[in-house]
Amino acid sequence: MKNQEISQILFEIGDFLELGEVPFKPQAYQQAAIVLDNMEKDVSEIYKEDGIKGLEKIPGVGKSIAVIIEEYLKTGKVKYIKDLKKETPIDLEGLTKIEGLGVKRIKKLYKELGVRNLKDLEKAVDDHKVSPLFGFGEKMEKNILDAIEFLKKSKGRFLLREVFPQVKIIGEKLKKIQGVVDFSVAGSFRRRKETIGDVDFLVGIKDMTDKYLVEKIMNTFVTMDDVVKIVGKGGTKSSIRTRQGLNMDLRLVPVHSFGAALQYFTGSKDHNISLRRIAMKMGYKLNEYGLFKEERKIKGETEEEIYEKLRMEWIPPELRENQGEIQLAIERKLPKLVELKDIKGDFHCHSNWDGGENSIEEMAERAISLGYKYLGIADHTQSLKIENGLDEKRLLEQGKKIDEINAGFIKKGINFKVLKGSEVDILKDGTLDIKDKVLKTLDYVSVSIHSNFKMGKREMTKRVIKAFENPYVKIFNHPTGMILGKRDEYDINIEQVIKAAKENNVALEMNSYRSDLSYQSAKIAKEMGVKLTIGSDAHNIKELEDLQFGVYQARRGGLAKEDVVNTIYEKS
Repeated sequence: MKNQEISQILFEIGDFLELGEVPFKPQAYQQAAIVLDNMEKDVSEIYKEDGIKGLEKIPGVGKSIAVIIEEYLKTGKVKYIKDLKKETPIDLEGLTKIEGLGVKRIKKLYKELGVRNLKDLEKAVDDHKVSPLFGFGEKMEKNILDAIEFLKKSKGRFLLREVFPQVKIIGEKLKKIQGVVDFSVAGSFRRRKETIGDVDFLVGIKDMTDKYLVEKIMNTFVTMDDVVKIVGKGGTKSSIRTRQGLNMDLRLVPVHSFGAALQYFTGSKDHNISLRRIAMKMGYKLNEYGLFKEERKIKGETEEEIYEKLRMEWIPPELRENQGEIQLAIERKLPKLVELKDIKGDFHCHSNWDGGENSIEEMAERAISLGYKYLGIADHTQSLKIENGLDEKRLLEQGKKIDEINAGFIKKGINFKVLKGSEVDILKDGTLDIKDKVLKTLDYVSVSIHSNFKMGKREMTKRVIKAFENPYVKIFNHPTGMILGKRDEYDINIEQVIKAAKENNVALEMNSYRSDLSYQSAKIAKEMGVKLTIGSDAHNIKELEDLQFGVYQARRGGLAKEDVVNTIYEKS
């Protein structure tokens, strides 16, 4: 689908126009971008069916935006965005990677300090020129410095959720080629690591001497959309680089060795080394071509038969980090990992009552289409003013609205319920910013930290534990405050928090957007008997689908269905 690519371009155009203080147009482009990003139908299909007139029928897409979409669909480029970038000396894409820097602040930095890019920004921060600016201050300056350092550390890595759509599209095209028998993505992508350095595709065919088929597969791969450089092209391996800077490799293998190659290229390196040692002790040799007894290949077509021959269960890719999974597989005690199909609802999503883009009804309808039985609306509370957080009065009003929506479902015979929740702020002293008399009217209360991130470890830990002591608190959202790719964790003793969660019967969230809680901490929580939730933190209907990334994180932590609260559904 081209929707996300075009949506990103429209967002960028809106940002550049806002930077240039063009009235009205920025909002028009941004609104159209949101509509495209949330559309289920491929915009290219709309164009094929009805041309530019069809594009103009999309809500929020006028004639000028339709022309831009048409240009991109025809050429893969948009001249307008190139012209805007040439006219603007500011690296907007780079600067917006810094958490807290929006277009308005970037514009101020440029006007006041001449900041055009990350290098200029870093120098301005080092020279302490940012803090005196109105609307910034010492705290913001320190946060910018931390964000710059974080970016440096994570350079060259890509978020799984960001590359997932592109990898899926490439995979679908490769699988459709007649003659392709086996296909899989391998490497860290298959292990569903939170960030990846590159992507490995594995294709299995029957006859490696079929030059026509080999050429067709390799040509299809190196001519994919977004390819900016062919790093290499051969008979068994080709490498490309995408417009985003992501390196991708395709390896062609005979089907009789596909399982061995898949096991080898999936990794991790430490897992493979341990597996090869076990094979050697049993008198075998294991490599990417197969499992051998002396020079005779005895297994190789599937991964399952290799693990079985080594007297262990097949190990799900998410667990292959050499962190005890091999011994569990030998003992045949691997957990049956949670799957996306096990999820019955989502406790963490936002509506347009606070910072969300869609109404409660729209969020509920999307949840129903995903097969959910319930959806928890957990809008922010009053302390988070930037998100239009709800006070006690508005929370009660929202509760009445939810009651009306649920009454409508009952009337229509729809087996679905919207739950009255809230994402309540934990204040600096550990108290909550909503009174208990309102909290007790909710179906559940989830709590979060959105302020005072620089507290010491002891104080931060005490702050969280005190919040757990409130009898209405049921879930602790994004427990370490980390936003993968943007912000590090705050200083907290996570093991003490897990222990307190157990004592107070509070579930810990695995946040799909932030990748917080880490899979390592989730594993500790499971071992201590603490339940977990998987939350999308969706701010629009499309982001509800991102819950899958929380499921992958949970699987990496070894979580089974029974460890996750939102796999439970009891018909009321």
